[in-house]
Amino acid sequence: MRPGEANMRKRKPVATYARMWPRELFDCKHGKRLVVKELEILSKPGVYVLYRDDVPYYVGQATRLRSRLWSHANQPNSKYYNFWNYFSVFAVEDAALRTQLEGVLIAAMPTANGAKPRIRKAKLPQDVRKLLHRRMHEPLQLKRLAITNASG
Repeated sequence: MRPGEANMRKRKPVATYARMWPRELFDCKHGKRLVVKELEILSKPGVYVLYRDDVPYYVGQATRLRSRLWSHANQPNSKYYNFWNYFSVFAVEDAALRTQLEGVLIAAMPTANGAKPRIRKAKLPQDVRKLLHRRMHEPLQLKRLAITNASG
């Protein structure tokens, strides 16, 4: 067993998660108390995804999810204020793991993030790109040839 593996086995990288919760949670009250104040997962550090309907729009991380999401939801001058209506959160205590998870999510999903993940991007080899290009365009060329021959 490598150093640190025992700790990883005891503690999962993502402790809990919530998927596709509505933005309206930040406006709901239970009596006089805001509902979001009662949601324990939002008091944790973690990574979040803002969605426009069911399409990922933005990925971020925060040391306190509730505060960050509240600012996105309730501050009209927030950059993403008008562009999301659902969110998902992943509670991640370890700061390095938060950064890695955020990078993976940004790399995996088309979003409005300006940040680039700190992960090396593999490029498709040139010979494979050429092969794919030929495979995709040959049928079109053959079809054009068949149409030309049929009309001529």
